[in-house]
Amino acid sequence: MHIPDGFLSANTWVSTWIISIGGIGYCIKKLSKILREKMIPLMGVMSAFIFAVQMLNFPIAAGTSGHLLGGVLAAVLLGPYGGAVVLAVVLSIQCLVFQDGGLTALGANMFNMSFIGSMGGYVIYNSIRRIIGNNKGVLIGTAVASWLSVVLASVFCAVELAISGTSPLQVVLPAMALVHILIGIGEAIISVLVVSFILKIRPDLIYNSKGE
Repeated sequence: MHIPDGFLSANTWVSTWIISIGGIGYCIKKLSKILREKMIPLMGVMSAFIFAVQMLNFPIAAGTSGHLLGGVLAAVLLGPYGGAVVLAVVLSIQCLVFQDGGLTALGANMFNMSFIGSMGGYVIYNSIRRIIGNNKGVLIGTAVASWLSVVLASVFCAVELAISGTSPLQVVLPAMALVHILIGIGEAIISVLVVSFILKIRPDLIYNSKGE
């Protein structure tokens, strides 16, 4: 899902850069108001975990790759703003240090994974959690949101490539979506296992578990 340099047209990567810069700035501002002491080390742990799982890439069509995302798991523990910031930091390090994803495309990669994947995934998770309630709602919400967030992020990535003229939508969309439907299943399983373990030993680490 990491888009390399040269695969997006100027109007696409400039637009997504502007959106991502504004979005991350907003998230940092919101996060500064709700940041709790226990969230700081947790953000470091989540950054390291997500960095590790995202380094396992599976080549797909049009020069893109598929991988686990970790956005919903980060949002479940850190909230939507913390999750988005963690994903943005991880993506920046991957781009600048490991050349995983292009610099011009970093704004698009942040948009797809930080905002669609993490913040969008949190909206899905939180809606299900509220409807079902209790730990069952947390786990079902985590599973559904983890799977759907990966698929949605891949769809946005495909649309951006198609708009840029890199690959026809009828080619890149099925290639991206079908692979990430399978990757999303793995993401859901891993996320549920982690959240289930945390619910047993440290349920207070679940974001807003008592506040809403």
